[in-house]
Amino acid sequence: YLQASIVRSCRKIIAVGRNYAEHAAELGNRVPTEPVIFMKPASSLLLEGSGPIRLPPNADEIHHEVEMAVVIGKRLSGIAVTDEEAIAAVAGYTLALDMTDRKMQDRLKSGGLPWTLAKCFDTSCPISAMDPPIKPDAIGPDTRLWLRVNDHQDRQCGQLKQMLFPVPRLLAFVARSAISMEPGDILLTGTPAGVGPVRSGDVIRAGIDGLLEMTFSVA
Repeated sequence: YLQASIVRSCRKIIAVGRNYAEHAAELGNRVPTEPVIFMKPASSLLLEGSGPIRLPPNADEIHHEVEMAVVIGKRLSGIAVTDEEAIAAVAGYTLALDMTDRKMQDRLKSGGLPWTLAKCFDTSCPISAMDPPIKPDAIGPDTRLWLRVNDHQDRQCGQLKQMLFPVPRLLAFVARSAISMEPGDILLTGTPAGVGPVRSGDVIRAGIDGLLEMTFSVA
């Protein structure tokens, strides 16, 4: 799947919250015992090079969250899916951001409400334009994600082995939950610690060491 076609064909984005223990701790959340799943609409996707991240009106604290994204290559469905069958459905990996209205999210969480308004605004899921996505065998437990704002030192940095739930388990968990994933769908795998605010005029750079980098401006 070419990245531009993913943006056109993606029907849903399934995201994973609190998949790095240090990130859960920095937001005062308990470390989960099973994956925390939420969704972002395909309309939130922003392909690298197609424009800036646009902060929603009246939002005063939008945070960056860098995440490895899994691109689905074939249908994955069924409560009996094994980890091996789940990973075989992967077309490749890329990089994305889960932009979050943090104050809105805090208000919703305190009221026991869904996070939708904090997570689903237009351009809240910037994604790399790398063509094609990274092959699955190029990714390993020591693979490192990083993010910088305005080329300062890393704000976020984490290795995939720090995930509480690795990719095969996440995919199998989704399938066993009776949520089918279709070709072009995207799974966001969680963010390492170091999330923080961005403002209009900032430039976000993020990467997967040795494999790809991406850049987005904030408007």
